[in-house]
Amino acid sequence: MNKLVAFFLLSVMFVSCESNTVFSETQSMEDYWGAGEVVEFKLPQMDSLKNYNLFLNIRNTNDYKFNNIFLIVSMNFPHGKTVTDTLEYRMANPDGSWMGQGIGDIKENKLWYKEHVQFFEEGNYTVDIAQAMRNNGAVEGVTKLEGITDVGFSVEEAVKQ
Repeated sequence: MNKLVAFFLLSVMFVSCESNTVFSETQSMEDYWGAGEVVEFKLPQMDSLKNYNLFLNIRNTNDYKFNNIFLIVSMNFPHGKTVTDTLEYRMANPDGSWMGQGIGDIKENKLWYKEHVQFFEEGNYTVDIAQAMRNNGAVEGVTKLEGITDVGFSVEEAVKQ
């Protein structure tokens, strides 16, 4: 009987939790994220009357050697326009502990990309993400960025407040 009650309570919790996520995809990296490796996400058709919040999702392990990450993110519009941003995110606290959620060796970071975005153009948008890390004093970028296990992109319907 107790198992039945527990199952019922869990079912109610899952049904009552309404998610604002309309798109979420993650791509695994092999052993490292290469300097020329671009991760592409093809977004579904979005409602042009709604506002959305956009997020980058990065999973790292203790093999990641930096306390931040530089990313180049390009949003490609259906009719040819491209908007490119160079972004920096902190990955570790000042004491060296990893930011993000997770237990053990893997931490997941949900990073704000854009807020209250509307997709006015009809058609499919794509988002390209590349890493742009450099070692201190180096001109060339890091060719094999180790410690990043997954790169993701998610879109959530913006909640009106």
